[in-house]
Amino acid sequence: MNEKDNLISNVNFIIFEESDNMVKTYVFGHKSPDSDSITSSLVMTNLERELGNDEAQAFRLGNINKETEFILNYLGIEAPELLESVEDDANVILVDHNSPAESVDNLENAKILKVVDHHKLALETSYPLFLRFEPVGCTETILCKLYEENGVEISKEIATLMLSAIISDTLLLKSPTTTDDDKAAIEKLSKIAEIDAEEYGLEMLKAGTDLSSFTIEEILALDAKQIDFKDVKSIVNQVNTADISDVMAMKDDLEEGINKIIEDEDLDLFMLLITDIVNSNSQVIALGKDASLVEKAYGVTLEDNTVLLEGVVSRKKQVVPIMTENA
Repeated sequence: MNEKDNLISNVNFIIFEESDNMVKTYVFGHKSPDSDSITSSLVMTNLERELGNDEAQAFRLGNINKETEFILNYLGIEAPELLESVEDDANVILVDHNSPAESVDNLENAKILKVVDHHKLALETSYPLFLRFEPVGCTETILCKLYEENGVEISKEIATLMLSAIISDTLLLKSPTTTDDDKAAIEKLSKIAEIDAEEYGLEMLKAGTDLSSFTIEEILALDAKQIDFKDVKSIVNQVNTADISDVMAMKDDLEEGINKIIEDEDLDLFMLLITDIVNSNSQVIALGKDASLVEKAYGVTLEDNTVLLEGVVSRKKQVVPIMTENA
């Protein structure tokens, strides 16, 4: 195995056999896509094509949010095509997710070629494939390394996509998910993109907090993920805002929508995190028969189904492990 094949960066993986490049390869992130999911599908597709897979094509598994729309408009590029399901034996590459519950319909009958992700492993297959998982703040941080390891030049456009997603996932490096690798990537990519990361990042994050054109149903689906805390069937949704009170003004309508989702999905708990990107806190609205799990996990008291969780901004690091431990 030569150096190019032996990609090493504190991660274990398995090399897959090369697929027929004449067959389309579907590249996509998770459902209810965020900026990392959309940009990673575009960036991974570009990398695949640079490495000879001309049939790679980026897709999305849902509507883009305002933040992602800001990024794409800034660059003047189109959003990936919407994908609802894949045919049997389709070649697919997963980015920014690996859980079948968050992925495309019929994934179980597709052939997964590669996975590049920064979440916990939830995937099982009966065949070998390329896996690149790292405990960093953003999938794009891993992709930045893959470009370098494969000797592929990062263009200004690709750098901007990568940079935008890292800013988004780490909340401008303020999130506890932020690692030294994310910081190094932002420094490198901002130079290539010729962008002031702080100035651009604040503008981008604020654009993503505009919920004025969304219905209640759309808000509750923007970044919703099913995350079961042991036997507690749950959905945790997170929306960013520059002013928590703006979102809380819709509380009655949000609760009505949440209760409908709980009934339709037979949930034990729905958590809506309203995250203040300026002050790094989250107001949580918790409904369902196991809403008291929030009180137990954080040592707080829900009043009228809500409480402020000071310093909580990361679903992955400050919600999932704490809630699971206390379930």
